[in-house]
Amino acid sequence: MLEIHVERNDGHTVCRPSGELDAYTVGQFRDTLGSLAEEPRLLIDLSDVPFMDSAGLGALIGGIRRARENHAEVVVACSRPTLTRLLHTTGFDRIVPVTETIDDAIKEFGKTPDEAE
Repeated sequence: MLEIHVERNDGHTVCRPSGELDAYTVGQFRDTLGSLAEEPRLLIDLSDVPFMDSAGLGALIGGIRRARENHAEVVVACSRPTLTRLLHTTGFDRIVPVTETIDDAIKEFGKTPDEAE
């Protein structure tokens, strides 16, 4: 089962899925990211996601693409080493900044691509 919490904070919106992101739950995640595509600054916190398959990764990339089409800034926080390794191995971290903590992710907002490296 997947639960998704959305918090609108001062200057950014946090999308925090909790549970496995797989072929069975990806529709809910895709819909939520779609509804957040017009938020100017979106932080996706994957720290409560113990497992993500290719369907989940595809929904994540699609949601980020839609947000960027609306000129949004997107960052990802993830404190799970196995999931972070997946994001680095697939090159996902070249698309958006991936940090270990929410505080570090918030610091990425407003950076130019050169500063983010």
